[in-house]
Amino acid sequence: MSKNIRTIGMWFYENNGGIKIQDKIIRNLRDRNIDTIAGLNLKNAITKNSNIVCHSNYCNKKHNLNELDLFFSYNAGEQTQYQTYLYKALSRSIPTINTYDAFEISEDKFQTAFLLRKNGIQTADYKLCHRDDSQHLQSIMKKWSKMVYKPTDGWGGMGLTKIETQETLDMLMPFLNQMDLRYFYVEKFIDYDNTDFRVDIVDGQFVGCYGRKASGTDWRTNVTSGGSVFMREPNDDIVELAKKATKVTGLDIAGVDIIYDRKKEEYIVLEVNGIPAFATPEQEKMGLNFNDKKIDLIVDLIDCETRKFQTDKKNKQ
Repeated sequence: MSKNIRTIGMWFYENNGGIKIQDKIIRNLRDRNIDTIAGLNLKNAITKNSNIVCHSNYCNKKHNLNELDLFFSYNAGEQTQYQTYLYKALSRSIPTINTYDAFEISEDKFQTAFLLRKNGIQTADYKLCHRDDSQHLQSIMKKWSKMVYKPTDGWGGMGLTKIETQETLDMLMPFLNQMDLRYFYVEKFIDYDNTDFRVDIVDGQFVGCYGRKASGTDWRTNVTSGGSVFMREPNDDIVELAKKATKVTGLDIAGVDIIYDRKKEEYIVLEVNGIPAFATPEQEKMGLNFNDKKIDLIVDLIDCETRKFQTDKKNKQ
């Protein structure tokens, strides 16, 4: 790798227009004398002593990732424990976007909600209890009447279970016990209109927003759970709430899910996602046109972080 040209590694999703977006990011980075080694799936990496070596999905050449100026990981659908394990190690050697610490928080629903609440940002009321404390879940059910069980590390609405009766809870408990979970995380069910705001933030700046609506047969707004996307403009309060949630979690790139609690008459943060998808080609045809702005802000961020990293390295020499 040339010392005069900055070089980053990238692992980007390829479905739903991802390849086209990846190519545009690479071209824009090249205009700033930043080379990109794409297709660096950490599943293919091997670590020996202090070096993490990985070949690209696009060629068999091996690359020492410690020599990169930055690693940009943006693929939620193909993550594995091995990849995230190496991601954590790599983040101790070179800059990563997002940082591993922020990524780890955003991947855990309880840790995210706990951090947001500690910083005065409203979320759904939640409870975390040990798996052996099933009696506590019974008492929560009596108090809340409706709640949602959430796997702390799930995404796309997977594993979410709405609990409306004691019978539903009784049916769910044997299934959860079979999964050998260490704890149970539940949230009070929010009275809302079955729609949400997905607000994208990059480097503290507002990128764009769209709405999601649950299907007629489900209460979840996630597209992977049958929800649909529609055009939606946020007000200033929603944008500021999304910015605050992003800052608190430490994410460089975030997609913040916000709903309106009709009982409390306030907006609340439902989730903060560290790998929010770009608009798909179909969604762009609908009018979602924030992709170019998002790409520009990400390229700016990579440019800034790599310059800082190279400067820091020179100062240490």
